[in-house]
Amino acid sequence: MNVKLKPEKYLKYLYLPNLFATKRTREILSVNPTVVSQRADAEKVVVSVYDFTPETLEEKKSEKVDSVYHYKDRDSISWINIDGIRKSDVEAICNKYSIHPLIIEDILSVDQRPKMDEVEGVLSCLLNMLYFNEEKKTVETEQISIVLGSNFVISFQEDPARDVFDPIRHRLKMPKSQLRQRTADYLLYGMIDLVVDSYFLVMERLGDQIEALEEEVVRKSNKRSLARINQLRKELIVLKRNIAPVRDLVAGIIRSENELLEDRTTKYFKDVYDHIIQAYDLSENYRDVMMSVQDLYISNVNLKLNEVMKVMTIVTCLLAPATVIGGVFGMNFDVIPYAHHNLGFYFAVSLMFFIPLVMLYIFKRRGWF
Repeated sequence: MNVKLKPEKYLKYLYLPNLFATKRTREILSVNPTVVSQRADAEKVVVSVYDFTPETLEEKKSEKVDSVYHYKDRDSISWINIDGIRKSDVEAICNKYSIHPLIIEDILSVDQRPKMDEVEGVLSCLLNMLYFNEEKKTVETEQISIVLGSNFVISFQEDPARDVFDPIRHRLKMPKSQLRQRTADYLLYGMIDLVVDSYFLVMERLGDQIEALEEEVVRKSNKRSLARINQLRKELIVLKRNIAPVRDLVAGIIRSENELLEDRTTKYFKDVYDHIIQAYDLSENYRDVMMSVQDLYISNVNLKLNEVMKVMTIVTCLLAPATVIGGVFGMNFDVIPYAHHNLGFYFAVSLMFFIPLVMLYIFKRRGWF
């Protein structure tokens, strides 16, 4: 039988910070909005376009952003999705579609807080898509920027390999779908709704991890359990950090009086708002459960310590009579009762066994063990 070992899987635990995931702590907490982040340009950029009306649909893919410039002057609605952030391409297409430099700066930013802005008739939303890494057991984020114009929606994604918008692509191919019949603001709703729904998938995976950890702590907790508790608490920080601001983002869209947002679409954003409130409450519940699991771990550690101390105390108490008797008969006096008696030794040993037995009986009757 050929067994393929992976030493790197275990060698990482020889370095103590790796065991308690302190590197992950630096990744989570090293956010400084006063420092201008330098985003590396993507090696490859993929531009996909869905230009549609209730009757027609044009689908196109390209690697050049200038191939979508002519969609600006059409009467149809265009969804331009750009996978891969490259500064020159972002600036070029934003200038073509008259998008303000402040929005361009947000699109090119790194670790930006989710938010909604309205600048010069254009509405922009910046939020993060969340994914659960099954191998590392961590929550991964991908920043997405969505810009809504009069007849277009432009979305910017960092990773071309994954997103959550396949249901929208599928619905756009259906002539009688709501997306094809409605305006661009309904497309914006559909995209934000899918991003919010993906949060529940991540929370479901985290919930499974928390449940397994809780069972492990109840049955047999150890130092690995403490490290796992520490790791999951950090992932919940990532979760809450990305969910909480989206609540304000959706609320800002609902309160907005922008002409790009139709009144009949507001009720759909209210539904998204209900979902994000539910996701936020669920993340708070997860945090409370993790605190309970941590308290349970500490209680188990204290319980084990108490059990050890109880056993040691009982052993000490049982040996105390033998120590006293041995000390009495070992005193340096000439006259000690039964010291020179033929049965003196057996009498002393009998006392050493009899008294602990009586003590054990009393301890048992009182329920001390």
